[in-house]
Amino acid sequence: MSALRRSLSPREVKTQAPVFAALGDATRLQLVARLSGGRPLSIVRLTAGTGMTRQGVTKHLRVLSEAGLVRDVRKGRERLWELERQRLEVARRFLDLISGQWDEALGRLKAFVEG
Repeated sequence: MSALRRSLSPREVKTQAPVFAALGDATRLQLVARLSGGRPLSIVRLTAGTGMTRQGVTKHLRVLSEAGLVRDVRKGRERLWELERQRLEVARRFLDLISGQWDEALGRLKAFVEG
């Protein structure tokens, strides 16, 4: 049986669910996109241009942090936020696995229909 055909365990799904729930919000997804530029950003920079208050952005950052997608680091008196790239990589591999399962299922359907 190929690696793609293996079933996703309930534990794997449970582990990944908070990541996808956090990314399911447009504001949080936008924050992740802004942080993907490669350098940590302050709450002031993350708030700029969003029309949101710092408290509102902080609330979204907290959700992302609880999902393991971002972390804050202190630099002097300032708190900077940065992306946890490894957590995003794990989520990407999870999606690749699901995509592979779909590709195999569609291949089997095509073979059945054409055969």
